[in-house]
Amino acid sequence: MRVLEEYNGFEVGRIRPPSEANSLLLRVTRSCPWNRCKFCGIYRGQQFSVRPVEHLLRDIDRVRHYIDQITLIVQQQGDAYPQLIALERSLDPGDLQAFHSAIRWLQGGMTSVFLQDANSLVIKAADMIRILEYLRQVFPQIERITSYARSHSIARIADEELARMACAGLNRIHIGLESAADAVLSMVCKGVDKQTHILAGQKVKRAGIELSEYFMPGLGGEKYSRENALETADALNQINPDFIRIRTLGVPEHVDLYQDVLSGDFRPLGDIAKAQELLLMLEHLEGITSTIKSDHIVNLLAEVEGQLPRDIDRMTEPIRRFLSLEKDRQLLYMVGRRCGYLERLSDLEDRSLCYRAEQALRSEGVSWENVDEWAGRMLCRYLS
Repeated sequence: MRVLEEYNGFEVGRIRPPSEANSLLLRVTRSCPWNRCKFCGIYRGQQFSVRPVEHLLRDIDRVRHYIDQITLIVQQQGDAYPQLIALERSLDPGDLQAFHSAIRWLQGGMTSVFLQDANSLVIKAADMIRILEYLRQVFPQIERITSYARSHSIARIADEELARMACAGLNRIHIGLESAADAVLSMVCKGVDKQTHILAGQKVKRAGIELSEYFMPGLGGEKYSRENALETADALNQINPDFIRIRTLGVPEHVDLYQDVLSGDFRPLGDIAKAQELLLMLEHLEGITSTIKSDHIVNLLAEVEGQLPRDIDRMTEPIRRFLSLEKDRQLLYMVGRRCGYLERLSDLEDRSLCYRAEQALRSEGVSWENVDEWAGRMLCRYLS
């Protein structure tokens, strides 16, 4: 006889896409069912598990309860702060998380929900549909429900089941494609091949669900940089995702790929080579209407954003401009960006920002001889 897991209160996982900053976070699964990608250390050492559907329904009910309480307090009190603090202090840890999630979601407009952790689509389709329908029932104002998923998992879901999930309210999926070069996927233990990436992406699109695919410049290292760009562009051309999101590779010490760096089996690219690879990938996108997003601080150039095919020249122009900068300006931008002082190339026209970048360059002792190693360390500050 199966013993049901005890409900220990509302749960929130570790990560979400930047685009889900205002979303209610609901934890459907814990950790990642694959958890072997060499470039990722988010869930290392953590056991994967699926939370019982009943626990998700209780989470949803707890959020509804606290949203109603908070709304009532705000409506009845001229100064609601003391009563909200008193309520907060009266809660046990499990309910406290639900209370905080309710407040944040209220402040964010209560229009979107993100299902955690790394691959919620691995659960039974019937269970996912039950969760989605209950969410829509309890919060009918929701406009978007989103989840991460692996291509391998999506490829195993029947088209009819994906369509049913879409009808139940799942309207956006984020897939970590990262690369579509089979040599790269094998090297980093991604657990999927190019054809499966294409199959999964096309299935999501057929179901009428918005699709975000992630590209990781630098994942092929020096050996497979060209393949990483060209094979990924070819796969994306066959998928035509709604969004292509740029996530530049960083290799922190706690990921398996770092050992390959130490052994010399993986030779990482510097910022200039990664920019060249990104440009090559973008130049080979053809016949698709995706929106390109550079929505993470790990990316060198935040302005590489726009709609295909209309904005391709505008998106590639900043990369070309960076690559054509004089060497001292190029170095200054890389240091300023990795220190957080510069966001866009146009910031090089701001004397105060450049002064701070110059101070950082001198204090950090950065030169052309060590900039790639230094920038790699700085980039890893933003990676789990």
